[in-house]
Amino acid sequence: MLNIRITSCYFALVFAGLIILSSCNRSAKKSFLKDGEPSGDLIIFNAGSLSVPMKQLADTFQRMYPDVNILAETSGSVACARKITDLKRECDIMASSDYTIIDKMLIPGYASWNIKFASNEISIVFSDKSHYADEINSNNFYEILMRDDVSFGRSDPNADPCGYRTVLMLKLAEKYYNKPGLSAAFLNKDIRFMRPKEVDLLSLLETNTIDYIFIYRSVAVQHNLRFLSLPDKINLSNPGMSGLYKTVSVEINGDKPGKKIIQRGEPVLYGITILSDAPNKKAAMAFISFLLSKQQGMKIMEKCGQPSVIPAYTTSFDSIPALLKHFASKTPKRFP
Repeated sequence: MLNIRITSCYFALVFAGLIILSSCNRSAKKSFLKDGEPSGDLIIFNAGSLSVPMKQLADTFQRMYPDVNILAETSGSVACARKITDLKRECDIMASSDYTIIDKMLIPGYASWNIKFASNEISIVFSDKSHYADEINSNNFYEILMRDDVSFGRSDPNADPCGYRTVLMLKLAEKYYNKPGLSAAFLNKDIRFMRPKEVDLLSLLETNTIDYIFIYRSVAVQHNLRFLSLPDKINLSNPGMSGLYKTVSVEINGDKPGKKIIQRGEPVLYGITILSDAPNKKAAMAFISFLLSKQQGMKIMEKCGQPSVIPAYTTSFDSIPALLKHFASKTPKRFP
């Protein structure tokens, strides 16, 4: 009986010792992972059209750096900037669907550099239940969308780049199709279906409240929706047509009450920066390095329908941190 008790006690002690040792090893491993690695909250303000890839990017990044807690907020890019300039919200990274928002609203007061990283195009998205879904094409879309029994949605130009890019596209279409008054007619129709950001329109399409949406092609790809591709001369996708795109412009609200900004037509290019007073610059640098890497973050972006433009020219090249300079270019690209 005594031997049995001694043996039981022995095994109990050994088992307890193994548990303690295992716990110590886990603690040591966790401590080792934190040592020199990014950790803590990482605050990201991102454009609505980046919501799907941002979720995938965050999930992948957090598997690499489990001690980083990503807090991503989605809104129109102009609204993202105003959270920083007007509301004085803390933020580490801003990812804009229009790089010029960072240039005009954040540099130099809130950030010092800007890297262009992806492209897109304005398209018309619809469903099988949309009126005239089997008839619409790039030559008649403006006639079909103006019909009384057809409704469409667009995002607010004062809150979202997709909104003012839609206006720019319509102004280019007016010239391309030689239809005077076309853009004004569109902008005065279905105003009740205008929303703060483009992804807010998806539920209206899904419930058949509206027939069509002016939105980025990538959103259609990400949500498996039907879309109409428009000619390069109007869809703002082709960097080689920058001169043509610049012939149209739109006025939107600026970074202060009463201030206005003139947005000229440009190719759709996304921009990203780390704020000058970012509370977690270490994690921010690690995330942007991951995002801009061809085999990591940009692979995710490509699958989401937002092709890479890295390295792209930026006027703020000299201010970019040394670790990130190879993702940008100091020399403008020449087009035929």
